[in-house]
Amino acid sequence: MSRTTTYAVIHLDAIRHNVQQVRLAAPHSKIMAVIKANAYGHGLLRVAQELKGFVDGFAVARVQEGVRLRKAGFQQKILVLEGFTERDELQNLADYDLDVSLHSRHQLDILQQQIKSKKIGVWIKIDTGMNRLGFKAHEVHDIYEQLMLCDAVKKPLNFMTHFANADDKNDSKTIQQIALFKDLTANYEGEKSIANSAGILAWQDSQTDWVRAGIMLYGISPFPDSTGVALNLKPLMSLHSRLIAVRDISAGETVGYSGTWTSPNATKLGVVAIGYGDGYPRYARIGTPVLVNGERVPLVGRVSMDMITVDLGLHSHAKAGDNVTLWGENLPIEEIALYANTIPYTLVCGITPRVEIVESESVI
Repeated sequence: MSRTTTYAVIHLDAIRHNVQQVRLAAPHSKIMAVIKANAYGHGLLRVAQELKGFVDGFAVARVQEGVRLRKAGFQQKILVLEGFTERDELQNLADYDLDVSLHSRHQLDILQQQIKSKKIGVWIKIDTGMNRLGFKAHEVHDIYEQLMLCDAVKKPLNFMTHFANADDKNDSKTIQQIALFKDLTANYEGEKSIANSAGILAWQDSQTDWVRAGIMLYGISPFPDSTGVALNLKPLMSLHSRLIAVRDISAGETVGYSGTWTSPNATKLGVVAIGYGDGYPRYARIGTPVLVNGERVPLVGRVSMDMITVDLGLHSHAKAGDNVTLWGENLPIEEIALYANTIPYTLVCGITPRVEIVESESVI
């Protein structure tokens, strides 16, 4: 099949395998698949369709994402994690039967003014230590009482929180967050949700009625000291391009903008048709591994908008048109993120529209 020079392969079978790993890790919880931000760059509707018969609900960041899923025919529970800020959004929540995270008194005021609307499923978000969204411990009972008197919301009410440091298995803050949440919600009806991917894999006490599986669904580790493959996950995305030129350079010659790399020896330089205009990380440092025909070679020079350069070695037989993998099989995205001083989330979310997306049923 003819395709553009740079493309990302979405390995569809991988996501079903990864859901099975969630089931194994949290067998007594319902699964809410987090597919916000265009399913972490993998395609909102594409991923939702693959998960349709395997999860119990979906979580998105914004109301528009939930509406898009409903219009596409998805019937599972859908939770809008950021909630709403305007009355018009509230109407969409009601019309499209979307659950919502309630985290501020501003939202409560809008709900209390709502008249003649379908009832909305509400999740009270408790701030147990993230200090981003949610009600403090001393506010929870009052918010609960006010919502119970509000005709616009479904009963019983549900509860959720979000971890701050769950990716650090040695951080006691996660234990404190779990304990506080359970203490605050122990006497209330309704469903509860604490665990994200790190919680699912490392903090069993956080597995309540619902777990919210995010990054692990895409085959990526939530922990900075491991890869998805090491956790028996299968990467959903691999990123590929090809060589567009092979050049001989002499010892002492510089490469790329500002001449940040000087070749210590005579070598062959490969030019790869990918750059930050495609979503490859601008700050990937010299030495970042790249696979050319399955062999590791180092990135040299600066990442440009459309190209990167790699040191192929003096005796390389690589030629223009040869295959290049930027992350995927034998080259974990977690490793590339470390070289770029970032996290894998930014890499998969950062793939730009000019990268062709190719669906595959074969798992890498």
